[in-house]
Amino acid sequence: MMDIHPIGYVRNSADEKTDWKETISEIEILPEYEEGLYRIEEIPEIYVIFYFHRSEEVLLRVHPMHDPSMSEVGVLASRSPTRPNSLGLTRVKLLDRRGNVLVVKGLDALNGTPVIDIKPVVRLDSRYKSEK
Repeated sequence: MMDIHPIGYVRNSADEKTDWKETISEIEILPEYEEGLYRIEEIPEIYVIFYFHRSEEVLLRVHPMHDPSMSEVGVLASRSPTRPNSLGLTRVKLLDRRGNVLVVKGLDALNGTPVIDIKPVVRLDSRYKSEK
């Protein structure tokens, strides 16, 4: 058994037909996790792991983007929310940090979506800048 709890929630005005690449969202991190954001503004891109809280079914074969004209694929070969564990992962641009709120571009998650974790996009040859 796993014990996973949200660290925050997505805030935006997006719907299922939104152009996700251009969507600006806020991720409001819960106060008890705010210190975990220390120096995150130094990272231009982050991965956001979230829970598809509106997904009610599991489908093992899907049409990508719910488009029946596209060939069916296994759900694990797609970004469909109808997954066995209902987890989503998106690489986004970090535009700003305002206290416990991150402003990001490109997050394909609806308003109210629980955020499970955030991880930096780090190239293998990059290093965090040392504190002075």
